[in-house]
Amino acid sequence: MTRINPTSLYDGSVHGLSHAVVDSRSGLVFVSGQVAWDLEHRVTSHTVEEQAKQALRNLRTVLEAAGSSVQRLLQVRIYVRGELGDHLATLGPILTEWLGETRPALTGVGVASLATPETLVEIEAVASVES
Repeated sequence: MTRINPTSLYDGSVHGLSHAVVDSRSGLVFVSGQVAWDLEHRVTSHTVEEQAKQALRNLRTVLEAAGSSVQRLLQVRIYVRGELGDHLATLGPILTEWLGETRPALTGVGVASLATPETLVEIEAVASVES
């Protein structure tokens, strides 16, 4: 296994995590939930829209560091604080634009809480490495 921890993202070791783990036997990349945090573990914005965009940028950073890409996504899970249906009109266009024709398996989940009270969106994924 190879642990992926881009230096441009916050240090996950204080929480006991790597941003991703690559299983060399299967060629799968397991990406931890990405949130809109800066290097100091502070939320960078305060809307679902902006946090989703930042979490997706972080996801792209992790995928590229792992030797993968958005085009290699197999599964994506989006957790949003509150009732998921209340945020579909905001999240749908962002995901459509960001994922393009990739169309991975996608699950959205409304939750009561995330890593911090200010965290509104978390996105985790499974992808394959570039062959």
